[in-house]
Amino acid sequence: MSSGVLRGIDRAAFAVAFADRLRHAGVPAGLTDVNDFVRALAANPAMSMSTLYWTARISLVRRHADLAAFDRVFAAVFAGAPPLPLTRSAAPPGRCDDVHVPVPADTDNAGPGGGLPWATLPPSVAEADESEAAMRLPERRPAALAGLADRPFEELDGAQIALLGDALRAAVAGWPTRRTRRHAVSPAGRRVALRLTVARARRTAWEPVEVVRERPVRRPRRVVLLCDVSESMRAQATAYLHLMRAFALVADAEVFAFATTLTRLTVALRHTSPVAAVAQASAAVTDRFGGTRIATNLRALLASHHGDAVRGAVVVIGSDGWDSDPPGELAAMMARLRRRSYRIVWLNPRAGAPGFVPRVAGMAAALPYCDRLLPAGTFRDLVDAARQLQSVTCTAGLKWPTLTPAPRIIA
Repeated sequence: MSSGVLRGIDRAAFAVAFADRLRHAGVPAGLTDVNDFVRALAANPAMSMSTLYWTARISLVRRHADLAAFDRVFAAVFAGAPPLPLTRSAAPPGRCDDVHVPVPADTDNAGPGGGLPWATLPPSVAEADESEAAMRLPERRPAALAGLADRPFEELDGAQIALLGDALRAAVAGWPTRRTRRHAVSPAGRRVALRLTVARARRTAWEPVEVVRERPVRRPRRVVLLCDVSESMRAQATAYLHLMRAFALVADAEVFAFATTLTRLTVALRHTSPVAAVAQASAAVTDRFGGTRIATNLRALLASHHGDAVRGAVVVIGSDGWDSDPPGELAAMMARLRRRSYRIVWLNPRAGAPGFVPRVAGMAAALPYCDRLLPAGTFRDLVDAARQLQSVTCTAGLKWPTLTPAPRIIA
């Protein structure tokens, strides 16, 4: 507030704190009333205590029975202020009953029952505690997502992991599309559909009176996700299942989990309930929290009938790179996968650590064939990775520069 009684005070914070005091005193001041109060203060700045009193009273009081409680709270907040205008404590002495209060009049024929009604109704709330005269400001706390942003997955409970699943689905909601070779009839299309135009010309003696137009059909870019559920990925397994479920629901992706064998989880993770989907996926993976054979599982994927889903797709591999197969075999499988796919993105939960260098044999062997290496060890990392996958998908032309492996390799 630039001038007046509330000079230098945030109007919104003052309105929220004052409404909180009123609610503790029994006055039902809701969000709509607080919004009206803030807008009234903006339209009519409180240059005096009387102006502030009437602005707050008109905006926050909706019932006659709440006036007494409002006056007490206002007097408690602004202790030492001048007497309130037209309050029951400042009413002139005179004869009154339980319903009416006499007011000064120009005539003497007020009679019984005259005066202001509902002015002396008994208070419905207790007196405000004088020790609470100091006005409490609202405490600002971070949102649920902001509070969990940098926490590792092993510190999250089931409800927080479910919140992560909602954030991931929102992050991939606008998954980009690509132009296909198929066409559909559309009045706004630029291309003439010759077959349909000629077919309709049969009705008009082969005169093409009505020209049918068509446009290319656009579909979401295909996504294939492979997530490691071995012992070294125990802490990240449930979070990565929510990532796969988000892509399975939004982008119609094919999702697989692997440890020593490859398991397809597309059908299980498309369940409407996230709890049931994760439970069914966990029950379907029989070798979870065991060893890791990345090269063997990539070979099984490319050799199966699901290998055609990799063609022109964005392949996302979530793993820390620890592999029981020889590094040369993994490099050969990654080379085959790169020739068939559109992009390869590797999510590594260790990549976000300071000074990270991919020295693990499997990670170093697969790195030259990846277009992106993204950290995925915290809540924030996984949501950012889901958003960066959209930018990778939208990029046209040449592939991203090849990542070079580290000079040292730990077997």
